Amino acid sequence: MNIGIVSLGLIGGSILKSLYGKGHNLFAVTRNPDTIKAAKQYTENISDDYSILKDCDIVFVASPINKTLNVLDKLENHLNKDCIVMDCSSVKEFVMKKRPYKFIASHPMAGTEKTGFNSSFGTLFEGAVWVLTPFDDTPAEDLEKAEQIIKLTGAHIIIADAKEHDKAVALISHFPLLVSQSLFYCIKDNELAKKLAASGFRDMTRLAMSNMEMAVDMMTYNSENIDLAAAELFKTIKFLKNAKDFKILADIKNIRSKMYSAEGKNILQSS
Repeated sequence: MNIGIVSLGLIGGSILKSLYGKGHNLFAVTRNPDTIKAAKQYTENISDDYSILKDCDIVFVASPINKTLNVLDKLENHLNKDCIVMDCSSVKEFVMKKRPYKFIASHPMAGTEKTGFNSSFGTLFEGAVWVLTPFDDTPAEDLEKAEQIIKLTGAHIIIADAKEHDKAVALISHFPLLVSQSLFYCIKDNELAKKLAASGFRDMTRLAMSNMEMAVDMMTYNSENIDLAAAELFKTIKFLKNAKDFKILADIKNIRSKMYSAEGKNILQSS
């Protein structure tokens, strides 16, 4: 099978590396000449020209969110109608549009605070969730074909509705990123607070080091759901602060303790 990847940053580079040596012909598009040179060890089929993807059976679009629609539009001029295209953006409703090729919206829920091809690695998706939000009439055989390739990366697949996906990731990803940035912004000029900050503050603000373009894109493309998540958090903070209820806090601790394995993997993914 011919598999293409557009954009070889952290996500695209990791897809390339995770599929390397697994029996498929790999093609890639990137505008960065240094990345073209570095990625040659994984595939000779790499270019800054989209036409290199013309014979691909599956294409992953790993561009930044703000560039995704433009890339999906460009691919309409280069791919055959039977090619399956999957984007990798963390917001799904805005991409849900039928295309001349077969489009299945997707979101690999994996990453680090680092960026670029040199930060990518082949095991990034192992044990991670990869969400697919297909159209209601997406053929089962197309979905199965997409799933087979994704499983080669070691990811666990979850099928979801695009609108519900965006609400969920606002709660567990996009809004926490904003909270992390906001929390650090609160103490940026407080020298004593910075000196006293230990592991708790370190862990709470790790997301503040995330890719800046990605952060702005999340706030832009999922703004409404982030606002809803913020309202829910402020309501919950007020409730817990006033309740001072040990049972409620014990329930929170108990449920949270059962969500992750000792290795830090979400054990509810397959339930």
